[in-house]
Amino acid sequence: MRKCAGKVLIIVENQPAGLDHRVAKQIGSLAESGYAVLVVTQRHPANRARLAAPAVRLLEYPPPADPTGLFGYVAEYAYSFLMATILSARALLSERIDVVQFCQPPDVYFLLAPVFRWAGVRVLIDQRDLLAEMYTARYEHASRALLWVFRFFERHSQRSAEHILCVNGCLRDRALAASGLPAGRVSVIGNGPVLSRVAQAGSDDCLKRGRAYLCCWVGEIGRQDRVDLVIRSIHEVVRGLGRSDCQFVVIGDGECLEQAKCLARELDIRDWVDFPGFLPPDQVFRYLATADLGLDASLQSEVSPVKALEYMAFGLPLVSFDLPETRTICEGAAAYAPPGDVQAHARAIDALLRSPRCRQELGRAGRARVDTELAWDHQASGYLAVIEQLCGASGRT
Repeated sequence: MRKCAGKVLIIVENQPAGLDHRVAKQIGSLAESGYAVLVVTQRHPANRARLAAPAVRLLEYPPPADPTGLFGYVAEYAYSFLMATILSARALLSERIDVVQFCQPPDVYFLLAPVFRWAGVRVLIDQRDLLAEMYTARYEHASRALLWVFRFFERHSQRSAEHILCVNGCLRDRALAASGLPAGRVSVIGNGPVLSRVAQAGSDDCLKRGRAYLCCWVGEIGRQDRVDLVIRSIHEVVRGLGRSDCQFVVIGDGECLEQAKCLARELDIRDWVDFPGFLPPDQVFRYLATADLGLDASLQSEVSPVKALEYMAFGLPLVSFDLPETRTICEGAAAYAPPGDVQAHARAIDALLRSPRCRQELGRAGRARVDTELAWDHQASGYLAVIEQLCGASGRT
C-alpha cells in the first residue's frame, strides 16, 4: 500500500468541484502523488463523476439558490461559509490535516485561517480571480465603498496565507503587494489542459453542419464573459462581411445563455450559431478537435482565459481582444482586436479564415507553447512542490 504523503483539505465555493477544471486537475494530481484529499464543495453529480478516486473524499452540502444581485451573493457566500465551517470543523476533529487550500474568490475563508493554524494546518490560497474586478466586469457601476470592501477582504485573505498560488503575473503582483509574503511564497501556477485528454479527442465533421469552417467559443456564460460581443461579432461576419461558409458554436451554460440565444435570433443569425449548452469535457474536446478557430471576447485585463489554453492545445488559432494577460499566454498564437471593437474582431475572424497558412502558423505556435510549458502536465509539478513543502512544514514525517 502506498504511504500517504499528506492530507489536503480543499474548500471551493464558486461552483461544484467537479465542474471546476482547475480544482479537478489539482485533486487528480494530488491523488496520483499519494496525498489524501478532502473536498468541501456544493453537491453535484459531476463531483462523483470526475473526482472518483480512493484517495478523495467529498464533503458536500446542498447548493445555495442562484444569486440575483448583491444581496443574493451575500446570502450565497454566508451560507457557503457556514457550510464550509461546519464540514471543515468535523474534519479537523476527526483526523489530521496538513494543508487547507482556499479557492478564491470569494475571499471570505480567512476567517477560518486562525482555527486551522491553531490546529497546526498550513494555509494555502489559490487566487483564481479578483473579486472587485470580476464584480465590476459583471455590473459596471459598482460603488467605491463596495469595491473597498471587496479589496479589504482580498487583502486580509492573502495576509492569512502561508503560500499563495496565482494563475498569472498580474494576480501575483497584486498578492505580493497585499500579503507582505516574500516572493518565493507567491507562485504562478497556470491552468492549462491535461495533454493525455487532448490526445484522446477525435474530430467529427458533422459538427460543421455541412459548412467549410467551424469556430468555437467555450466557457461559462456569465455577464463578465461578454458572449453578447461574440454574438455581435458573428453577426458582423455573417451579415456584414457576407460569410455563409462558417458554422459557429457557443458551448457552455450560465445566467446569460438565454440572453445570448435571444440576441442571435434578433440579429437573424440562428442558422449559423449552435448553443449546445453545458457539455462534459470529452464532448467539448470533440468540438475543439474539429474546429478551425477559437473565439474569446473577454474584456477583463487581469484574466488568463482557460479557453485560450484549450484552443492552443488543439492547435487552434484564436481571435480575442488585445488584453495584457491574454497576450501573455497567446503571443504568437492569436489575432487581436482593440478591446470592445466588434467589427475589428469580425474582420480578424474573416482574415484568418481566408488564410490557411496563417491559421497553421498560429496554431502550431500555440500548440508548441502548451506542449512545452503551459499544459497542466508541466504546471502540476510546481503545485505539488508547494504542497510538499507545506506538508513538511506541518511536521508530517
